Amino acid sequence: QVQLVESGGGLVQAGGSLRLSCAASEGTFSNYNMGWFRQAPGKERALVAGIGNRWRGSVTYYADSVKGRFTISGDDRKNTVYLQMKSLKAEDTAVYYCAAGGRPTITTDAADFGSWGQGTQVTVSS
Repeated sequence: QVQLVESGGGLVQAGGSLRLSCAASEGTFSNYNMGWFRQAPGKERALVAGIGNRWRGSVTYYADSVKGRFTISGDDRKNTVYLQMKSLKAEDTAVYYCAAGGRPTITTDAADFGSWGQGTQVTVSS
């Protein structure tokens, strides 16, 4: 069972930055793709960034809405995935979830990710 714990959310002004962290069970990155999803009130949960497991070259994916502003990365030694968010906008406000999935490639379907963290709130004030 993969354990995921997010941290780093909070309140930030538009244009500011935040870094989210997701602490995972040991060995997670060797076996799972990792993703950061977000869900705003009244909207579906959507993938904003993903990274393939290291055996597949850690290929990354970004939603168009965050390209150039968000960066996903992983630290194998710390078993932690990060989401660096810059130039934040009010529309980035959401609960952000870390997830682990076992598909051969990164997919945008939340159903392909079997393990989830509890979520962390990000609020961007305009």
